[in-house]
Amino acid sequence: MIKKVVYYSIFTLLILSAGSDATAQNNQKSALKSKKAKPVPVESFKHTDIGNPAIAGSVKASENGLDITAGGVDIWGVKDEFNFVYIERTGDFDLVSRIVSLSAPHLYSKAGLMAREYLTASCRHIYFQVFPNNNPRNKNNGGYEFQYRQEKSGEMKAIYPKSFEGTPEFPVAYPNTWIRLQRIKNDFTGYYSNDGKNWKVYTTFSLELPEKIYLGMAVTSHKADDIATAKFRNIGELKH
Repeated sequence: MIKKVVYYSIFTLLILSAGSDATAQNNQKSALKSKKAKPVPVESFKHTDIGNPAIAGSVKASENGLDITAGGVDIWGVKDEFNFVYIERTGDFDLVSRIVSLSAPHLYSKAGLMAREYLTASCRHIYFQVFPNNNPRNKNNGGYEFQYRQEKSGEMKAIYPKSFEGTPEFPVAYPNTWIRLQRIKNDFTGYYSNDGKNWKVYTTFSLELPEKIYLGMAVTSHKADDIATAKFRNIGELKH
C-alpha cells in the first residue's frame, strides 16, 4: 500500500510539472502574436533626471506619444545618468512602444523600456533598449540589447545576440522599431518586432525586484555635453 501511494505521488508530481511547463510555453507562444495594445495616456507619466546629468532632460507630448530629450554619460557601470519617463506599477505588466527615431550624438546613445527598483542612480533594474543604428558594437551587430543591474551599486551586464556575424538578428528599422518589455512574476522578457504584431523573443532574465516598481522609457545621450532625442509612439500595454 505504501509503495502504491509513493508511485501515485510521483506520477501526480510529474503530471503537475509537465502541465506547468506546457502552460508557460503556451503563454510565450501566444505572446509572439499580440493583440492591439491598450494605450497608456501620456499624461499619466512623470519624468525626472536620474544621476544628475550635466544637461537636464525634457519631455514633450506629441501626437500619439512622447519626445524625450536627455543628456547623461550612460546607463552602465555602477551609476546611471539619464532621463526617465515613468509610471508606478505593481505586479505583472506587458509594455509596448514604437520608437520612431533616436538621434546619435554617440555610438552608444540609448533609448528603451526600463523597470527600475528606485529613482536612484545605482539601483537594480532591467533595461531593454535600442541604439541609433545597426553599426557593430561590443558583441552586438544589431540595434537591440538587453541590460540589467542585479545588485545595488553593482556593475551592469548585458545579454547579447547569439551571433555577432552576418545579418543582424535584431536590427533597428526606424520608424518601425518596436520594443516590448514583459514581466511575469520575476521573469522579464524583451521582445523585438518590426510591425507591432508579430514578436520575437530577445531574451528572458530573472531578477527578484519588488512587486511595486517604476516602469517607463529611459534615454541617455552617452555624451556629457550633448543631448539625444528619442521619439516614442504607440505606448501601450498588452492585456492577457
